[in-house]
Amino acid sequence: MLAAMSASPLTTSSPGDACARSSGDACPGALRLHRADDGALARIRIPGGVLTPRQAEALGQAAERFGDGELHLTSRGNVQLRGLTPDCGAELAGLLDTAGLLPSERHERVRNVVASPLSGLDGLGSTDVRPWLTELDRLLCGSDNTTALSGRFLFALDDGRGDVDALGADLTLRGHDDGCALLRVGDGDAVLRVPSADGPPAALTAAEAFLDSARDSGAWRVRDLPDDTAAALPAEVVRRLRQAGIAVTTGTAHPRPLEALPPAPGPVPGDRAEAAFSVGVPLGRLDLTQWRLLSSAGELRLTPWRGVVLTGIGPDRADSLLEGLSEAGLITGPGSPWAGVGACIGRPGCAKSLADVRADAGAAVGPAGRLPVYWSGCERRCGHPRGEWIDVVATPGGHRISHVREGRATEAATVRDDPAALADAVAAARGTHT
Repeated sequence: MLAAMSASPLTTSSPGDACARSSGDACPGALRLHRADDGALARIRIPGGVLTPRQAEALGQAAERFGDGELHLTSRGNVQLRGLTPDCGAELAGLLDTAGLLPSERHERVRNVVASPLSGLDGLGSTDVRPWLTELDRLLCGSDNTTALSGRFLFALDDGRGDVDALGADLTLRGHDDGCALLRVGDGDAVLRVPSADGPPAALTAAEAFLDSARDSGAWRVRDLPDDTAAALPAEVVRRLRQAGIAVTTGTAHPRPLEALPPAPGPVPGDRAEAAFSVGVPLGRLDLTQWRLLSSAGELRLTPWRGVVLTGIGPDRADSLLEGLSEAGLITGPGSPWAGVGACIGRPGCAKSLADVRADAGAAVGPAGRLPVYWSGCERRCGHPRGEWIDVVATPGGHRISHVREGRATEAATVRDDPAALADAVAAARGTHT
């Protein structure tokens, strides 16, 4: 049984937070590798998660030649390569550059852009964000100022359905039915309304305004700014937009969605000549066989929920490909026990982790639950979701299970060294469907 306790604010931190203000941004990239317990780590930014087959093939080659043979998807639709040999940096960079994955060495860590993965595919949403994505990445890589952005600063391009708007990005562009773009600065409900074509330059202007506002505080993200500075930032963005000749309307309230819902696994509906599939990836980890099967389909769109949307699939191949993906252990339909299950890297990859939480999550997998569950090896909860979820954290005394909702956690009793009891407790907390 889970003994409920009083709700308290959820406190989390991420790698590098403790030293960031004193020693600079420690986020890994493709050119600056991070030393982990399982070897060097590279994080390759993939704006919007969009990969051509050639680029996907290059990432598979990199994982096989230099790493542990797996590709790890992140909560920002990026790819991490782990277990890298310490002297592979130059060869890795050359391979990525040849594939077009390093358009600017100076900007490679600041190309953090998530985008609605079904945009332009299922007929939903108000705007096809792909032109925004192309233009914003071009502007980011063309600005000398944006090299000062932290590797943690996040842009979101939402087609109007609210999926990536709910992720809490620093700057969010959201499509609207009237053809304009809504620009959200930080977490507030107020948005700035600009012409849709001006969305990407407006986002760039807002990022540069943030950098100037953060100069004295050293803030990495909008949420890190002092309260008075954060409150003044939207007005400064408006001033700069008008100075640049961009028409902007202020004071529009548009609440951020509370839940960031991933695409349902399976065929993507829509009136298209070619098929598209949404595929879930258990714990966001892909071996080379799985990756090559995904890469053989067409364009890949990596999602912020550690999944993949495949596009451009010929009708004659759709059924056999979907069957092959399912046989390879990927999530291709409703009811999978792995749906909604996530975890940090845990042991042995992370020295701070108190447990092999991926193995723990696998041992506890059961029938699909109503709520997602995220397993963390320590209190940092790296990569945890937003919204409502079941939070399982390894502690020196076992695993603590909490129900997180609207940033507050209602704690339950810690389950100690009993896998069966832990599985039962997690299933009960998730509201398992029978």
